Amino acid sequence: MRDQRLDKLADILVRYSTRVKKGDLVEIGADPVALPLVEAVYEAVLKAGGHPFWHLKSTSLADILYEHASDEQLDYLNPVEMYAEETIDVSIGLWADLNTKAFSRVDPKRIARRRLANAPKMKTVLNRAAEGKMRWTGTMYPTLGSAQDAEMSLTQYEKFVFEAGLLHLPDPVAAWQQIHERQQRVCDYLQTKHELHYKAPAGKDHDGTDLRVNIDPEKSIWVNCSGHENFPDGEVFCGPQGADGHVNFTFPAVYNSREVEGVRLQFKDGRVVDASAKKNEEFLIAMLDQDEGARTMGEIAIGTNYAIKEFSKNTLFDEKIGGTFHAACGMGYPESGSFNESALHWDMVCDLREGGEISADGEVFHKDGKFLPKDWPCA
Repeated sequence: MRDQRLDKLADILVRYSTRVKKGDLVEIGADPVALPLVEAVYEAVLKAGGHPFWHLKSTSLADILYEHASDEQLDYLNPVEMYAEETIDVSIGLWADLNTKAFSRVDPKRIARRRLANAPKMKTVLNRAAEGKMRWTGTMYPTLGSAQDAEMSLTQYEKFVFEAGLLHLPDPVAAWQQIHERQQRVCDYLQTKHELHYKAPAGKDHDGTDLRVNIDPEKSIWVNCSGHENFPDGEVFCGPQGADGHVNFTFPAVYNSREVEGVRLQFKDGRVVDASAKKNEEFLIAMLDQDEGARTMGEIAIGTNYAIKEFSKNTLFDEKIGGTFHAACGMGYPESGSFNESALHWDMVCDLREGGEISADGEVFHKDGKFLPKDWPCA
């Protein structure tokens, strides 16, 4: 018998996150290890009147590609996959990592090269989503690999994943709708502001965070993330128009199986002008230098999911931790007012729960990881 929590998750992905309707062509992208959830989503799409198909993803095949492909093969853009992104109505990604360190020893330049080749696909997805021509969502299928990263048993990790999505509640959809309402108050407030100032105290081995971000209300658009594009969700973000100052990211920055620890970025006029790390600095620099847009801040955000309390080495959850903020280098989302183009989109997270604060146009509205207005997101 299938785990009933998977049926509950499939229902919310299809009925709430992507709002599948009769006639929709729905792509389900997943590794075979996630087959129980693929089956649950496939069934839910059929019941909603859609036309589901499974797009097979495989970490092992990607590993073979990086080991044996020529430069010409790494540069190849698959026209079949491109056609799919130009055609489908809904994309549901089920992320399942058997080995989260699979690409740890791959040359960063080969990873960057492959991402550049696939950049037109990502641009198509972003543009179609911004135009309302495609809905998409992505979620995590719990695996032993991810559980090990989070330093949990599989049973503990499954509980962590499902409770982060509020699936333990009697009516998760109603709970996410309430979260949407609270987050919208944050968005409405910030949409009138011109500058955000993020501050976090210095530590034993870093000089803290002091970052000013230009959020021109005429250009930046605050987006309420309440379980549609990502699940679980819980953040508000916009496309910044500039940034000055520095950030010491509290948690390791995880990207393509690599953990980069002690990341410090210095921004000037919205671009990274100095970058350093205590571990895997070479990888950090290689990713930031892969194309012209990679050093530009493409997103600035505040985590609002107070059901997620601990770092798990998985960005889907870590960037949503209530009481944190994150900034992304590289690609921006057109619907947020950022049109920065890059093969990179790397979210890095800074904890504000011990002495941090955020102010907007000089007014502090977030202190020690908590929003000050009582009807905004809270624990």
